[in-house]
Amino acid sequence: MATIPPQLPLATRSALRRASSSVHFFTSTSSFRHRATKLFLPRAFSSSVKLPTKPPLCTADELHYVSVPNSDWRLALWRYFPPPQTPTRNHPLLLLSGVGTNAIGYDLSPGCSFARHMSAQGFETWILEVRGAGLSTRVSDLKDVEDSAHELSHQIQSTAKAAAKEAQVTEIADTAPPASDVSVVGEEASSASAWDESKIVARLTATFMRLSERLSGFLSEGQSLFMSAKLFDKIAMLLEDSRMYERFNEIRSKLLSLIESRQNSGLGNQIRELTQRLVDLLDDGQKSVSPQLIDLQERLTSTIEDFQKQLDLIVKYDWDFDNYLEEDVPAAIEYVRAQCKPKDGKLFAIGHSMGGILLYAMLSRCAFEGREPCLAAVATLASSLDYTTSDSALKLLIPLADPAQALSVPVVPLGALLAAAYPLSSRPPYVLSWLNDLISATDMMHPEQLEKLVLNNFCTIPAKLLIQLTTAFREGGLRDRSGEFYYKDHLSSTTVPVLALAGDRDLICPPIAVEDTVKLFPENLVTYKLLGEPDGPHYAHYDLVGGRLAVEQVYPCITEFLSHHDSA
Repeated sequence: MATIPPQLPLATRSALRRASSSVHFFTSTSSFRHRATKLFLPRAFSSSVKLPTKPPLCTADELHYVSVPNSDWRLALWRYFPPPQTPTRNHPLLLLSGVGTNAIGYDLSPGCSFARHMSAQGFETWILEVRGAGLSTRVSDLKDVEDSAHELSHQIQSTAKAAAKEAQVTEIADTAPPASDVSVVGEEASSASAWDESKIVARLTATFMRLSERLSGFLSEGQSLFMSAKLFDKIAMLLEDSRMYERFNEIRSKLLSLIESRQNSGLGNQIRELTQRLVDLLDDGQKSVSPQLIDLQERLTSTIEDFQKQLDLIVKYDWDFDNYLEEDVPAAIEYVRAQCKPKDGKLFAIGHSMGGILLYAMLSRCAFEGREPCLAAVATLASSLDYTTSDSALKLLIPLADPAQALSVPVVPLGALLAAAYPLSSRPPYVLSWLNDLISATDMMHPEQLEKLVLNNFCTIPAKLLIQLTTAFREGGLRDRSGEFYYKDHLSSTTVPVLALAGDRDLICPPIAVEDTVKLFPENLVTYKLLGEPDGPHYAHYDLVGGRLAVEQVYPCITEFLSHHDSA
């Protein structure tokens, strides 16, 4: 099992362990600090589609899918049409969500829908779900998109219903005695499965070959060796006879050397031969102890399966912030432009949390490259490129973003984690009630909408994404994946008007963090507003989007700003 960092609170670590089980699957120089890869701007949409039948989860008017070039990802775009009586607008509006969240946060209910509100103001509104979020899917054939969308919708809704049902249970009895980890030969020996040496050899060989070949595109040489060493450590724990360690270490050393070489034409045969010796050694070891262990095959098989699942997660969740910035968001912008055809070729964009960070990074990149962004104006909600001066609660995630730790915990199942923790935050004795404060201030969100947000809105986060985002806690702020391009460096050169909103009780993106980014823009282009009053109401991280007073105090501010910049 993956190791959970001890720096996290005990209750959080316990919930994370429970939640994890539900996860389904440039050359650097001193002058490189300001060099970066240009954003990909796709021009053709032959592989994009509008679904004829929306899945139940999608409450938009239409559900579109846009393909990401050079990948199998199909990104979901929720579309909302303005009612006929609304004023005519010159620019469509694209909404970007926070890290590990989907479109639901912008459309919680008919009475609490930022997307519906903005479309009612005349803006044709789109919500992008980036790769790995919500109804976005990874399929090679476009014909499979609709089936996949309905399947994802069913999974999200079923998980939410199950978690809501569990939250209603106030007493849980768990009196079953712990199961024994090791079986010994005795009266039940006859029921034990036979030692299938050839099967074990085949599975281990396949695992070692995968580390040497298939994962070479996902893991660096050092990471591959790190993962191999972890597997050997787990296998070593199965050795019952300490006299076998010398032989084991000899085989281990040779296998690691072969995995590192990768280029040897006879690699497969050599790995299989050494794997056979390793399995023989384990067999000899378990025969040398008394009473004889009968579950060695089961334990070794379980070790291999757990390790393979970990490798699967590394491959499945292989993206970071720059993938969103350079591939997902540009693909969505170009698709919306092609669908709506604004006269000046531009659109409005609003980003909450990481969505706003993406917009800041895009403005910085365009300014550095001397390109005009396809954005007429931008609004950000609870977003910053630099958290170094703030006491953000996101610092809790920093231990999970350690590169070595990321191989042990390749993903953070945020959705499953919050679903598992919800009963502890919403029912006595409120062990995890502090989680609610991260999401919404007291009495600022209706209980039903808070429950829907917690149980439906969150997804699984790749550790690679966290590793890059946590550079926002280091001097200089958020960087690209090379570590050489600082996204805050070029905001002073942008020509795009920006509205930045902050919540006075936001523990994730405190006002001071928002202000540190705002002050980098030209004064004539940026507008900053702090929501919340000393005596209340107060605004936490999600209250800016779905709080009960947002429709009165937040939405009009955004509408006024966009209307002011809506000239053709």
